[in-house]
Formats: sequence, C-alpha cells, structure tokens
Amino acid sequence: MEKSAFIEAGRIVNTHGVGGEVKIEVWLDSPQFLRRCGRVFLNGTERRILSARAQKSFLIAKLEGVEDLNAAMALKGRDVFIAREDAPLPKGGYFIQDILGASVRDEQGHEIGKLTDVLERPASDIYVVQGETEHLIPAVSAFILHTDPEAGIITVRLIEGM
Repeated sequence: MEKSAFIEAGRIVNTHGVGGEVKIEVWLDSPQFLRRCGRVFLNGTERRILSARAQKSFLIAKLEGVEDLNAAMALKGRDVFIAREDAPLPKGGYFIQDILGASVRDEQGHEIGKLTDVLERPASDIYVVQGETEHLIPAVSAFILHTDPEAGIITVRLIEGM
C-alpha cells in the first residue's frame, strides 16, 4: 500500500485567548507527539509550532504567522496534518491510516474482508472489517496475529460469534 507523505493529526476546534493561539483536537497518540513534530500543515501550507502545551487530549499551540484572534478564528475547523518524516515510529509501528483498506485474512489465509474503520475504545481499539458480513475485532494480540502495512495484509484469529 502506498503511504501518503502526510498524516492526519487533528483538527483546529477553537481559538485560545486573544494572542492567536489555537486549540487542536489531537488524533495521534498524544498531544506531546504532535508538539514534538515541530510543524504542521494546514491546506498544504507549513506552519511551525512556536510554542505548545497539552490540555487533556488537546494541544494549545501558537503557530507561525497566526498573530491574533482573527487569524486564529480563520483556521477554526481546519484539519491539521504532519509530515511523515517528522513522526518517527518505533520498529513495527504504523499509523492507522496506513492500514485502512488492508486485506484482513484468517490464519489459513482466507480473506475475511477489508479494514474499513478503527474504533478507539478505552480497553482497546476495535477493527471494523467489512466482507460478506461485518466483523468487529478487538485490536489485541489474541486476535491480531500479524499486521503488514507494506503489503496491506492483516492476519487475524477469529472465534465463534466474532
């Protein structure tokens, strides 16, 4: 599967204060992960992160070129992207967008369907696999045996009723 040069990282949901800071709903593992990237992309335009702090699952950020409340308001609702090169992952790590659309197969190699969504839940993520029927598979090692984002294949173990 071809990987995009950019990763969806969040959305600007509001302004913060009058100095041009924005409140970003972060879709990555943590607001700190986004802060470490050092820059974001809005509609293809690069903006350096001049300062940032976490606030629960949000990042309050001062972006380059956003000097006041009006400039920050103009960004409200925009999706935030990061460059893949700015986001090193641990060995074996991958971004959810890299596995969406992957072929999901059982241990014998029979295709069950395609990964269409990943539901984030407190206990674990849930993979939504659409084939002849829809399967909801907990993203834990007991069920997800192997994930190969390069080949676009996820190998799973199904149990009765899954």
